[in-house]
Amino acid sequence: MINLKGRFSRPVWHYLILPVMALLLAALLFTPIILRTESALKIRPNQQGLSLPDGFYLYQHLDQRGIRIKSITPENDSLVVSLESPEQQEEAIEVLQDILPSGYVIVLSESKKRQRLLPAFRNTLQNVG
Repeated sequence: MINLKGRFSRPVWHYLILPVMALLLAALLFTPIILRTESALKIRPNQQGLSLPDGFYLYQHLDQRGIRIKSITPENDSLVVSLESPEQQEEAIEVLQDILPSGYVIVLSESKKRQRLLPAFRNTLQNVG
């Protein structure tokens, strides 16, 4: 018969340290990905008869000032400008206020990535059981 007592004589918590540490490390690595918010600005006309500004025109002016753009997309009578970093939001708002004529409203836009990711998990959990 094999003698296992000599081989596994350590307390149980010694064997749990590695898996618990691995789970904590995974949680630390994936938390920023799950809770990541996208920095975006929404531009919409405030007056009747104004059309949306040209996305390429906005891109050129923001790029000239060193503000990096991920995308510029139309959405429900507005233009959403997605920025690469949240730190550039204030500067982008100032630039947009300078280059756009009066009659446009520039506001922070909600993150679409977080809204898409979390309901996906919520729906799968409801279907289980």
